[in-house]
Amino acid sequence: MLSEGKDLEDVVRQQVEVNRLQVLPVLLGHTLRVARLPLHHRDPFDRLLMAQAMVEGLPLLSADPALRVYRVEVIW
Repeated sequence: MLSEGKDLEDVVRQQVEVNRLQVLPVLLGHTLRVARLPLHHRDPFDRLLMAQAMVEGLPLLSADPALRVYRVEVIW
């Protein structure tokens, strides 16, 4: 539960709708791209996000400077 007494799932669903966000599912191509990434960064979740950005041709929003060594636009 969030401090406001709201369920996290409800809050996330509401924010997706209000902000017109598109949820990007994890696809087979994303997971296969993870396997080809150099090990500059070892966090598996960050590596998956990086692979998704690469496959989809999207920038990645992150404050982690270690991700800047990959060939993808990092915003923040």
